Amino acid sequence: MNKLRKIGVSALAGALASFSANAADWSVSGQAGLTLNSTNESIKASSFTQSDVITISASGQTESGINIAAKFNIEDGQTYDEHMVSMGTDTLGTLTFHGHGGSVVMGQFDDVTPKAYEEVWDVTDYTSSTSTDVSSARINGVGEQNNIFTYDSPTIAGVTFKAAYATANSAYAASIGNDGSGSDGRYKDWGVKIAPEMVEGLNIYYAQGTRDTSATTESDESTVGITYTYGPVTVGYQESEEDKSGVATDNEIEAYSIAYAITDDLSVSYGQREFDHDTSATGDDKEVQKDTGFGFSYTMGGVSIGGSFNQTDNAGGDTATTADVDGYEMNISFAF
Repeated sequence: MNKLRKIGVSALAGALASFSANAADWSVSGQAGLTLNSTNESIKASSFTQSDVITISASGQTESGINIAAKFNIEDGQTYDEHMVSMGTDTLGTLTFHGHGGSVVMGQFDDVTPKAYEEVWDVTDYTSSTSTDVSSARINGVGEQNNIFTYDSPTIAGVTFKAAYATANSAYAASIGNDGSGSDGRYKDWGVKIAPEMVEGLNIYYAQGTRDTSATTESDESTVGITYTYGPVTVGYQESEEDKSGVATDNEIEAYSIAYAITDDLSVSYGQREFDHDTSATGDDKEVQKDTGFGFSYTMGGVSIGGSFNQTDNAGGDTATTADVDGYEMNISFAF
C-alpha cells in the first residue's frame, strides 16, 4: 500500500471513527475559470472575477459492505467550502451529512426547469426597502446551509425518494422575500423524483417541507415540476408555494422554460418566472416580480463557455423604476 493510500484510509477512518474501510479510492479534480458579470447594468459596472475549485474525494467499502464516501471542496482560496460524508448500501439508500454547502430537498428542486447556464432569477441584483435581493426570491426551504442530513433512496421503477433534516441553527440566512435572517430553528422536508419507465424523457418532481419561523408560527412549502425531453428539445414547468400559519404573507412561484441542444456541445435556453412574494400585499409592493432570461453553453474538451442574459421587472414586488433590472454573466472555465 503506497503512502497516498495509507493517508486516504486514515482520513476516511478519522471521519467515520466507528468504521474501517477495506480500501479507498481517492481522486483529485479541479476547475479554473474567469467570469464577467454585470448584475445591474443601470448602476453597476461590469466586473471580472476568478473562480477556482479543487475537489478531493474518497470512496470505499467497510468489511460489512457499507459504502462510505467523503468529499472536500477548496474554492476561491478558502480553506474549505463544501464538504460532506456519506454512508449507505445499494439496497437501503444513502445517508449524507453535509458539514457545509448541503441543500435540502426543496433547495434541490427549487428550479428544475431546463437551463443552458443560470436560472432566469439569477445574475440580476436589486434590493428594495421591503424585500431581499432578486436571487433570494425563492421558495427553497432553508436553502444551502451547514449541518444538514439528506437521504436518497435507491431508484425503483423510476422512482427516487428524498428526505432532509436541517439541525437547529439560529443563523440561517433569508431564503425568500418575506423571511428575515435567523428566523429558522428547525426544518425538515421530503420529495420524490419520478422518471416513468414507460415514458422516456419524462421527469416529475414533488417536494414539501415545514419550517419553524417562530415559536408559534410554521411555514409549509411545496413545489411540483415536470420536464420532458424529446430529441434535442427539453421543456419544463413548475409551481411552488409557501403558506405561513397565522399570517397572510404567503408566496407563490410559476416558472417555465425551454432548452435546445443545437449540437452535442452547444445548447441554448429561454425561460420565464413570476414570483408573487406576498399574495396579500397592496400599494407599493403589490406587483408580481417577473424574471426572463436567455442562456447558452458550449463545451469543447475540457473547456466550457457559458452565459446568461436576464431581466427582472418589479423586483421583490417593488413598483419603483429602479426595480426593473437587466444583468448578464459570461464564464469560461477549464477542467483538470
